[in-house]
Amino acid sequence: MTWTYEEANEYLEGHVNFEQQSPTKEGAPSLDRVRALAAAMGDPQASAPSIHVTGTNGKGSTARMITALLGAHGLSVGLHTSPDLERINERISRNAEPITDTEFAEQLERIATLELHTGVRPTRFDILTLAAFGWFADLAVDAMVNEVGLGGRWDSTNIADAAVAVVTNVGLDHVEIIGPTRADIAREKSGVVKPGSTLVLGETDPALLPIFEGTPAARIWLRERDFTVLENRVAIGGRAADLRTPTTRYEDVFIALHGAHQADNAVMAVTAVEAFFDRPIADDVVREALGTVTVPGRFEIVGRAPLVILDGAHNVDGARTAADTMDDFSIAGDRIIVFGTNRGHDPVEMLEALDARRARLVVATAADFPRAVPIDQIVAAAESIGVQAVGVAGVADAVQLARKVATEDDLVLVAGSLYVVGEARRAVH
Repeated sequence: MTWTYEEANEYLEGHVNFEQQSPTKEGAPSLDRVRALAAAMGDPQASAPSIHVTGTNGKGSTARMITALLGAHGLSVGLHTSPDLERINERISRNAEPITDTEFAEQLERIATLELHTGVRPTRFDILTLAAFGWFADLAVDAMVNEVGLGGRWDSTNIADAAVAVVTNVGLDHVEIIGPTRADIAREKSGVVKPGSTLVLGETDPALLPIFEGTPAARIWLRERDFTVLENRVAIGGRAADLRTPTTRYEDVFIALHGAHQADNAVMAVTAVEAFFDRPIADDVVREALGTVTVPGRFEIVGRAPLVILDGAHNVDGARTAADTMDDFSIAGDRIIVFGTNRGHDPVEMLEALDARRARLVVATAADFPRAVPIDQIVAAAESIGVQAVGVAGVADAVQLARKVATEDDLVLVAGSLYVVGEARRAVH
């Protein structure tokens, strides 16, 4: 008798969830559990070549662009990403189509059987990673793209030996577990680089470069030296950019995503796929992929009059990027920010980075998430920098209030946490 989707989720939620718990450095990190279960499954992570993506910011967008570029070549491509915004199935997809409820249940039932027989107790993220690899192997995909959940070296996804590793950047996030310094974080992220692979490195800090040069990569392609964005302009519906890779210059490429940073992500994605094939990509393939790519919850426009934007900026660097991207939009009215964040992030620093002083109102809220910062603390943070604030329990109600008080000329930004964005997305769709 096969499991239902509900039974699969009940099994999944019965395992430790480090995404919801406060991170800690206690205990020696190990991939032994997930490796043992993968071996019992026949090592599905080795069933197709893969590209592994890590970085403090931009890894989700870069992973989706890589997937689109591989798909535009006619390949069947499995993508494993995290977290989900609305449904757990979003994390595991092939050619932009999420795993079905039935297939999801089948994969988890298989893992549960192996857990019972081996006595190996996986984490919730281990299970999702194994489910992704198992499904990709069953479908016989041509390539896999795996986004790191946290760090890199000890992330469950790192049981796959990727032909290409991508490190978008190194910022101060999750310092409690992979910090406290940028050098510590860089060392953790560099752990995804495997012998003989190509490292596409977006981080340009000279102080961190020796860490990545010490990896077993066969070659390192470095931003500004080997690839770069030559021109980066606002366009209707996204960006227009000139991209230079180690082999080719792609001119006036339309990228269907908002924000100058998406051109930076795009050139990394193109470079990674060139490394994967070890050749240039046809110009029309690049244009097809980047001109149609979508990244839910990343400066995603979900309403107009007022303009309503969802952005998963969840750390200071991401918040600064969101603030810069807001400047690309000419609005006659004011800004209203719906904001909630998680413990480990200072609400004052986050609001400062979002340029919240320019907002008419901050609507403080909290996702249904154990590590959410209490609403009253966010209200106090906003008021401490001179911004009017109101607290609203429930993200859906917070968004509704923001839209109600906004004029048709205003901009409403929902930001601070992907969990906040996920709840907002469910409310507006």
